[in-house]
Amino acid sequence: MLGNPRSHGLWEKTAPPAPATGSLQASLSADVVIVGGGYTGLSAALHLANAGTDVVLLEAAEIGFGGAGRNVGLINAGMWVMPDDFPKQLGPVYGERALDLLGHGPSLVRELIETHAISCELEKNGTLHLAVGPEGLRELEERARQWQKRGAPVTVLDAAETERRVGSSAYGGALLDMRAGTLQPLAYARGLAQAAIGAGARLFTGSAVTGTSEAGNRKVVVTAHGQVTADWIVVATDAYSTGPWEQVRREQVHLPYFNLATAPLSDNLRRSILPNGEGCWDTKDILSSFRMDQAGRLVFGSVGALRGTGIAVHKNWARRSLKRIFPQLADVVFEAEWFGKIGMTDNALPRLHKFGRNVIGFSGYNGRGIAPGTSFGRVLARHILGEIAEADLPLPVTPIEEPGFRPIKEAYYEAGAQLAHLAGERF
Repeated sequence: MLGNPRSHGLWEKTAPPAPATGSLQASLSADVVIVGGGYTGLSAALHLANAGTDVVLLEAAEIGFGGAGRNVGLINAGMWVMPDDFPKQLGPVYGERALDLLGHGPSLVRELIETHAISCELEKNGTLHLAVGPEGLRELEERARQWQKRGAPVTVLDAAETERRVGSSAYGGALLDMRAGTLQPLAYARGLAQAAIGAGARLFTGSAVTGTSEAGNRKVVVTAHGQVTADWIVVATDAYSTGPWEQVRREQVHLPYFNLATAPLSDNLRRSILPNGEGCWDTKDILSSFRMDQAGRLVFGSVGALRGTGIAVHKNWARRSLKRIFPQLADVVFEAEWFGKIGMTDNALPRLHKFGRNVIGFSGYNGRGIAPGTSFGRVLARHILGEIAEADLPLPVTPIEEPGFRPIKEAYYEAGAQLAHLAGERF
């Protein structure tokens, strides 16, 4: 996007075209103005428009430009933290409420894809969280126990079954989550945008918000060449926030994450690697993830930024790592490469913020944007429609708090990933 092949890589090459949009060039009136064209904003726009609400969505760059168009494409349930940590962090009411919403998030994604016939390479065969060493297996067993007591369809697989499903003997077991799956993330974002437009929402791209003001009881959102007056503002910019809501970005520590995609594998290799199409990631601190797309490309990613010296370091590490995990691959050729930012909150849980009367937004998905973003977008729509009171929302309203030493932490994560990958997989 925007002429940079490392911004969206394979997903930009293989996604259906984005719906035709242009920049805002007028003064408009609406019921709700949504700022941000990722999963949260698009889901909110779709659900509001379906209910007959007059919606305008403003995106600074292109639909799916942020994390929505760059991520691995895993439709996960829950977050990184253990299920029991939700009530510990959020209290018993909000904790279980949020867990229930996020646990059912993948089913909402599937429902929207099927209802609106979104072409996005949906796979429904679950995900595999892969155990690295005995400690990793113990972690997965505990995670499974906590989900199972809440009725979730998760199963711990032994090493033999994991090897059969993955095509590698590198792991001591896996947690299979049948709620989850994979999709083509940019295609899904563009499909949501097309569905929202079809429902009557007005979408504008290349329309960064530069300021806001009040007009009586209404809100005015200003761009370079236009403005929108509305009763509500939904802030859906998350880790890529700039302008009036830059504090949302400053609340999060950015973790860089890259993906590399091989050329399509041969039929024999495709039958030996992830034959059921599950998406995978491991239990390492500097984790790796991999999944297949429907053309048979293996998409492999990890923490790090593909810029400067990181380009060679991370690509060479990926070749070594893939050779260890999948010896049958021999020498791989990467067809595409890209990277982006994961916004991490201090407790790895999302946030609900109110920025003023009728100005509201969820953020802080910590690398789990697809199902949570879709789910929280619907929640915002239902709240604005009066179907959910503020006291019944899945998260408490919290103030924005910037973590200490954020720039230093971000530099440390990028440099640390390079150092780890420079030395990693050499023996």
